[in-house]
Amino acid sequence: MIETSMKDKVFGVEISIERTAYAIIDIRGNIIARDEFATTDYTNINDFVSALCEKLVEMMLAHDVFGAIRSVGISAPSTNFMTGCIENAVNFPFKGIIPLAAMMRDRLGLAVAVANKAHVRALGEYEFGAAHGLKDFVLLTIGHGIGSFIFSNNQPYLGADGFAGEFGHTCMETNGRVCGCGKHGCVEAYLAEKGILQTAKEIMSESNEPSLMREKADFKPIDITAFCEQGDKLAIETMRRTGVWLGWSLANYATVADPEAFIFTGGISHAGKWLFDSAEETFNKKVFHNIQGKVRFIMSSLDPEVCDLLGASVLAWDVKEYSLFK
Repeated sequence: MIETSMKDKVFGVEISIERTAYAIIDIRGNIIARDEFATTDYTNINDFVSALCEKLVEMMLAHDVFGAIRSVGISAPSTNFMTGCIENAVNFPFKGIIPLAAMMRDRLGLAVAVANKAHVRALGEYEFGAAHGLKDFVLLTIGHGIGSFIFSNNQPYLGADGFAGEFGHTCMETNGRVCGCGKHGCVEAYLAEKGILQTAKEIMSESNEPSLMREKADFKPIDITAFCEQGDKLAIETMRRTGVWLGWSLANYATVADPEAFIFTGGISHAGKWLFDSAEETFNKKVFHNIQGKVRFIMSSLDPEVCDLLGASVLAWDVKEYSLFK
């Protein structure tokens, strides 16, 4: 029998520590409807999943697309695509092993696929953004944490157990700073938000030189970049030193993975020349000589929130269709 109709919409969901966004997205990547709620309103995973499913059903009914939704794609911290579980997320309120895909599927009666933010954002960039046309690239998110994801020969590279790309928890310095994962010297402890703030404090303790950083309580990396623009020498040194660490660690990454490009996303990646001048200089000094000068540094041009939802929709289209309502 020839089919004359198809389910032409999916849900894209992005779960972060503070908020959860969700959207109906059609087959061409158009966002039909979008909403969000505070993740922090829920301390119990069962309550959170129930609330999310209720909101998805409400959106389907409000837009009269109940029979047109094929599947659900979800971005969530520390999620393993191969198991469908959130696995021991360090900074997430819900601890342990959480079978998120199965929980959502049981409540919704639809196919559900889940993956971590870097994986989902890489899918978004591959289909709609800066990675379009690239076969081999690494996406790197620099923000509250460090995430990365590898595309190899047009295919996502997951590794044997789904944990490939945990760049943030590779060791950069023996007996270095304590990371949120409990180990010492991780890349994340130097390049993510808390690490940059610690670097700033260390640099301020090295001299009595005046700095705008001394005058502002609870400054953030975005403030450090603004201080760089105003000529603050200690702020400039903070970002320069961070850039050196970034370039050094990426040189190791590229020497192993041999990508066409690194694509950067996340709030800290917007530090621009203050971070990337020293990063690129160090990278080209340290990377394997046969690929020196060949690896591109590319800044994402997509709105991160839109990229996460679009990437989640790509994830949804790839999962095998399943429905209780056929």
